[in-house]
Amino acid sequence: MCKTARYSLAQRNHDTTTNMQTLLQELSVGRSALLAAVPLLYLLAALWSWPGAVNARWRLARLCAAAAVGACVVSFIGLLAGGAGLVRGPVLFTLGNFGALHLSLRSDALGALMLLLVSFIGWVIVGYSQTYLGGERGQPRYIRGLMLTLAAVSLLVLSNNLLLLVLAWMGTSLALHGLLTFFNTRPQALVAAHKKFIASRVADVCLLAAVVLIGQQLGTLEIDQAIASAKALPAITGPLQAAALLLALSALLKCAQLPVHGWLIQVMEAPTPVSALLHAGVVNLGGFLLIRLGGLVGDVPAAQALLVVVGSITAVVAALVMMTRISIKVSLAWSTCAQMGFMMMQCGLGLYDLALLHLVAHSLYKAYAFLGAGSAVEQNRLQQMTPAAQPVSAGRWLLGAVLGMGLVAAAALVWGFSPSKAPALWALGGIVSLALAPLLAGSVSKASVGWRLVGLAVAFAVALAYFGLHAVFGRWLGVSSVGAAPSMALVAWVLGCFTLLFVVQGAVRARPQGALARGLYPWLFAGLYLDELFTRLTFRLWPARAPTTPGTLSKPAALANTHTYRDL
Repeated sequence: MCKTARYSLAQRNHDTTTNMQTLLQELSVGRSALLAAVPLLYLLAALWSWPGAVNARWRLARLCAAAAVGACVVSFIGLLAGGAGLVRGPVLFTLGNFGALHLSLRSDALGALMLLLVSFIGWVIVGYSQTYLGGERGQPRYIRGLMLTLAAVSLLVLSNNLLLLVLAWMGTSLALHGLLTFFNTRPQALVAAHKKFIASRVADVCLLAAVVLIGQQLGTLEIDQAIASAKALPAITGPLQAAALLLALSALLKCAQLPVHGWLIQVMEAPTPVSALLHAGVVNLGGFLLIRLGGLVGDVPAAQALLVVVGSITAVVAALVMMTRISIKVSLAWSTCAQMGFMMMQCGLGLYDLALLHLVAHSLYKAYAFLGAGSAVEQNRLQQMTPAAQPVSAGRWLLGAVLGMGLVAAAALVWGFSPSKAPALWALGGIVSLALAPLLAGSVSKASVGWRLVGLAVAFAVALAYFGLHAVFGRWLGVSSVGAAPSMALVAWVLGCFTLLFVVQGAVRARPQGALARGLYPWLFAGLYLDELFTRLTFRLWPARAPTTPGTLSKPAALANTHTYRDL
């Protein structure tokens, strides 16, 4: 790099830092203590060597989890009282003189909401786990892994430094690996955890390489300063574009997108609270990464295209595969895969506020669904005992879609959204209208006029709430304007993918015994055989460790050749 360019970069970073110091306030001592207390409480419960009964360890874990929720609530109230916006926390410690590298905490609307979500779900899972694991061996190891996972996730959410974020990202995966292999005599559990371990290590390498490029190009690893410096550039440099692609790739791997999705489907061999923690919390970290670093990813068209294409394909394929599943937990796992794909697509379209809304709603729903899987099985049995409903005709499906489009357009206009100003948002509105089609088609088939009006009212309320929450999140969080607008080609791609999904689902439901349904069923039931290819590749490159307990498989090659890893 020439001297002039170096001087310009240094001057720009100095000016940016000066501006940020005038805009950002330091956290008060009380708020700083509350934020730092959250990961420290989890660490206390994880590392405390309490002699005696296991119940004493559980009491400490529940107490620390409840205290973490209380600290998050008080901190969130303090943020609301002080007004929304970015507020950087105090410097925790300094690593030498490497460009004045600081490891700092961060408190803003995004972080506070995520921290509250993580702590609440963690508190619920800790209480559920004690009852679930009653009488099991290895409970102290489980408590240690669970609390270390929560500590790493909370530190990731709080971090304002990219290096600290990477370390917390890695710590989350390593701690979770111990939970996924809690039943270490089950071959299926070891295979799924091994595949996740490989995918996570690749994601770690991608994220670390992206952070190195960002630090070299922008001269800082502080997230707020890096985003401000990138925005000040006249053009995005090649290394920064490569960093954006690596960030997008790491998020896709973390969120189990095709074709490395198989481990997410097969971790059902882990304890149920671990599945809830994974599907409701940890798997969402890829989306949080993109929302937090949207200023570094949203202006790179290649990164946008990667997120949109991979995310939309994953969402469509996973939604179709769900139609072939009978197992409740496996169906929930495929649902998570589809929802993560939809969230990746939203980030690629620059709709970070809707992605955050999607993340929060999915986390709460999926935690409830997994922890209440027993009641879900009972409900499914009751549904199987009731007479099957008559298939909805293709004409009614089409009429439902048309009505949905009209209601969604009306709801968008109520909130003041214009098609020319937000084409990506209207693409998501089109998807919402297609999603409302089954509800509207069912209400149209009702003989009573009252039922038809109720269906129309409910559909309009859903559309109104969707755009209303978008407006609230966008104004409060200030993330809706991050990144450049996506190209119309990406918008058309999204509409085409979900229109195809709507047509295929409608055709299969209208004629469940038709030629199309019979032809697609074997392929969709097998997940297009994508996971089999990834499994064979992983065993060829790095065979998994097989359990050594008598009566189980003893050779790594046997695990690769067996069909026990298939979610049949």
